[in-house]
Amino acid sequence: MRRLSSFRHASHFSVRCSLATFAFACALTSCVRGADEQSANSISREVKDIFQRCSGAVVKIHAIDPHGELCGTGFFVDPMGTLYTAYSVGGEAESFTVEFKGKTVPAKQVVADIRSGLAILKIDSATPTLPIGKSEELEVATPVVSIGYPLDLRETPNFGMIAGFDRKYLGNYFSTVHLRANLPTQRGEAGAPLLNFKGEVVGIVVSSLENNSSCYAVPIEAAEKIRNDFVRFGEVRPGWVGIDVAEAAEAVAGSRTQMTNILPDTPAAESGVKPGDILLQVGNKPIRQPEDVIDASFFITAGDVVPITVMRGDQKLTFNVQADDHPIGRKLPMLAAPTHRGMSVNLPSGPDKTP
Repeated sequence: MRRLSSFRHASHFSVRCSLATFAFACALTSCVRGADEQSANSISREVKDIFQRCSGAVVKIHAIDPHGELCGTGFFVDPMGTLYTAYSVGGEAESFTVEFKGKTVPAKQVVADIRSGLAILKIDSATPTLPIGKSEELEVATPVVSIGYPLDLRETPNFGMIAGFDRKYLGNYFSTVHLRANLPTQRGEAGAPLLNFKGEVVGIVVSSLENNSSCYAVPIEAAEKIRNDFVRFGEVRPGWVGIDVAEAAEAVAGSRTQMTNILPDTPAAESGVKPGDILLQVGNKPIRQPEDVIDASFFITAGDVVPITVMRGDQKLTFNVQADDHPIGRKLPMLAAPTHRGMSVNLPSGPDKTP
């Protein structure tokens, strides 16, 4: 009887434990669901706050191009009416107007840069502005928001995250790294600002892909380079130093980028750099692999002195090279071969270099 009583007692204890475990699991599931709901609500509030703070500086652009009327999105970057948009909106069109403060006002084209895929317009009015952020601070899965004018609809927020930092797409090289965002876009949203959760612009939407479920954005630093060129010189000034690079057999000081040829009659020819040098840095851009030269080349401005740091044997050397205008005409925003204005890149997966 004692054994039976003990068995019954143990069974009751086991049942109580099972019930307690079940109750704990239910409570835990409820807490997780509650936490998920709180997280979703928090994200929703942040997106709404960004939209309310920033949408006033985002405008709808109307224009006429050779194919007819078109609409796009733009946003103001200074209080004097300067706005960024995509080249597909403001590059080859004319008769620009902007919907601003409930009115339609005329706009003029200031810069059209096919290489980057961007354009700058201006209206004659005092305007709100969006703060400029840093795309370098982004990581994969960083949340981002865009504000655009899809189709014939009002300004619309989109929420997504950074999915990648791409130098090429389907075998074609961009002129500089593009931000790939898992963020839905529709016709009319080209030129929309890509914002971080501080409400700062980190990119400009220039194209959609995968049935409009995601998009590419040009980093804001590329747009600022173009605008700074225009402010300084009245035009965009891509630079050229005249160095060919390729992948080295082994890494030296963290870089596998070797100079293979110094082109004659170029800024680099008399600078002191030599074939065989391992390239470590161009301007403020560190170089680790040959493809890094693509970004570095984009940010070279003709007329500026560019510090170039190399490893030669066991010596780390820096040479100052005054960049010149590139002898080749303007390139398309996506290039079939990895040949860029500042330097030429010979990559194993790409065609031969073109000086």
